[in-house]
Amino acid sequence: MSQTTFSTLAIDDRGVARLTLDRPEVHNAFDDHLIAELNDHLHRVGELARRGEVRLLVLGSEGKSFSAGADLHWMKRMLDYDFEDNLADSRELSALMHGLDTLPCPSVCRVQGATFGGAVGLAACCDVVIASEKARFCLSEVKIGLSPAVISPYVQRAIGERQMRRYALTAEVMDAATAETLGLAHRVVAADDLDAAVEAMVDTLLATSPQASRATKALLAEVAREPDSNATRDHTCRIISELRVSHEGQEGLASFFEKRRPAWAPDSSSTTERRT
Repeated sequence: MSQTTFSTLAIDDRGVARLTLDRPEVHNAFDDHLIAELNDHLHRVGELARRGEVRLLVLGSEGKSFSAGADLHWMKRMLDYDFEDNLADSRELSALMHGLDTLPCPSVCRVQGATFGGAVGLAACCDVVIASEKARFCLSEVKIGLSPAVISPYVQRAIGERQMRRYALTAEVMDAATAETLGLAHRVVAADDLDAAVEAMVDTLLATSPQASRATKALLAEVAREPDSNATRDHTCRIISELRVSHEGQEGLASFFEKRRPAWAPDSSSTTERRT
C-alpha cells in the first residue's frame, strides 16, 4: 500500500513549480510527515532551479485555510518526546524554513485563509506574498506555552523587531490589511481575485531574466548580512559586471534596444504540468 501524501508538486512547461499543501480536512496543519515531504519537494525544486529548469515557485494550499500550524495529533505525540526528540523535530522545521528562504528562484506565497504558527514562517520565507482579504495571520505559540522560535528570524525580518515583539508576545490575530501594513503580505485582494492576482505575479516574474533573478536573490541575501562592508561592495560590482557580459545580459540589452521580446520571456500562456 502506498503511503498517504500530504502535499503535491507540479511543474508546468514554463518552469513554474506549484507546491501545494493538501490536508484540507485538518486545515493543512503541519506534522513531521508533511514537513519531511515539503523538505523533499523543496530540495528537488532547488536542484531544478539551479539547472534552469524551474523559474519560480508558487506555494499554496487546498481548502479554506492556508495552514493552521502544528497538527493536534502531532502535538499530542510530543508530550512523550524528550529533549533530543524535540530538537530533531525542530531541526527539520528549521531546514524547511531555511530551504524555502534560500530557494535559488523567486517564490510566491498564495494565502487564502487562516495562517497560524509555523505557517506564518512559510509566508515570511517567500519573496512575494499575495493574500485574500479573508486571510488571517497569528503567531499563536505563546498561548500554549511555546514560542515562535524557529520561524522568528524570518518573521522578524519581514515585520521588524518592534512589531515582532507585540505579535509574538500577544498572539493577536492580524487581519490581511494589518499583515499588508506590517510587510508580511505584499498585496491583499478580494477572495475571488486571489488566483488572478497570483497568476499576474507569475507572469511578471516570468518576464524577467532567469539568471538575473537567481543572481539578484542571492545578492540581496548577501547585502542583508553585510550591507556596507568592503567585501559586499566589491561583490556587488562583480555581480553586475558578470551579468553584463553574460549571455542573458547581452540578450536583455539587445532585446531592449531592438524593441523585441527577450528570449526567456514566454510567448504563450501554456501551462502543461508534470507532477512529481
